Amino acid sequence: MAEDFPHLKHVAILGSTGSIGRSTLSIIESYPQRFAVASLAAGRNVQAAYEQCLRWRPRLVSLATEELAAELQRRLRAEGLTGIQVRWGTQGTVEAATLPEADFVVSAIVGVAGLEATFAAVQARKTIGLANKEAMVAAGEILTAAAREKDVALLPIDSEHNAIHQCMRAGRRSEVRQIWLTASGGPFRTLPIEDFDKITVERALRHPTWAMGRRITIDSATMLNKGLEIIEACRLFDLPPSAVRVTVHPQSTVHSLVEYVDGSLLAQISVTDMRLPILYALSYPERAPSNLRFDMTQLSELNFEQPDFARFPCLRLAYQAAEKGGAHAIALNAADEVAVEAFLEHAIPFTGIADTIEKVLETTPESHPATIEEVLCLDSRARELARWVLAKRGASRRR
Repeated sequence: MAEDFPHLKHVAILGSTGSIGRSTLSIIESYPQRFAVASLAAGRNVQAAYEQCLRWRPRLVSLATEELAAELQRRLRAEGLTGIQVRWGTQGTVEAATLPEADFVVSAIVGVAGLEATFAAVQARKTIGLANKEAMVAAGEILTAAAREKDVALLPIDSEHNAIHQCMRAGRRSEVRQIWLTASGGPFRTLPIEDFDKITVERALRHPTWAMGRRITIDSATMLNKGLEIIEACRLFDLPPSAVRVTVHPQSTVHSLVEYVDGSLLAQISVTDMRLPILYALSYPERAPSNLRFDMTQLSELNFEQPDFARFPCLRLAYQAAEKGGAHAIALNAADEVAVEAFLEHAIPFTGIADTIEKVLETTPESHPATIEEVLCLDSRARELARWVLAKRGASRRR
């Protein structure tokens, strides 16, 4: 949908080979007079990075290791492409995020791996499109403070928070009573609680609505993903946990809602296509025209339910971590990642995920890190503690 546009926005994509990164490139391809690629951080996928270099000719591309970067460099030279800087590791991702030519940074690296680069981009006064909830959960207090200091916009790409951002444009922040994050309820919304111990990995990976990566699919099944979104929403929109509500909406048609003090509820409804929130963030404060149209017949049935905290204890744990913030939010995310991996490896039952997180949170001291280095240190400690909890559990079961 090319059209005349006065300023070409150059985009750095952290996580260019993942689903958000590929969707971002799709948007850039559709709007060549609005957006261009500045730099890419491609992780371990050398082939995809090579193909993206051929197509987009970025100024700089970063890979996970020096060996992978050397392989990409050889392939680019063989193709006659010598103008692309190839970097690696955390420093390479930071260089991609802070490239002087970049106007906008899409933060889409899974987990805390892209945290340092995202923070560096804020420090460099880049506008940020956040598709990584873990960064805001682990270091949201630091990122939002830095963004205020540098006058940088943190624009959510995650569909629920993007929906909230859109709805909050209708009124002043002081007029917002509370926000509602919608959740599909996952595959076990109606499964009897007594059957949760029998849930298999294969069954947990069959999400009724979305096709996602393995960890986020399990997080959806436990509703921990919604718990992370609660913490992210508190930080993005400067709200207390009591003002961030969750409603189970199986149709996944309404992406989220904002309730104003006069009782008005504003909902954001659109196609379930990540290109739309990406386009919204890239174009903000404007709205770019698109062909991503919503079929109104899908509104024939809309159901909303209260979440069951007994069925989904991870949601209760997330609210507790949101109240304490700091180290507890970091521990929630880190312990979940370790526990989900153990479940995927058939080392613990489905209910063991929440049990592991709860034990880690119980032994996590209250603290509020002041630097990204302290965040990463607390993250590492929480992972070690989660592995100790799992090892102790395994030893107990073998007795």
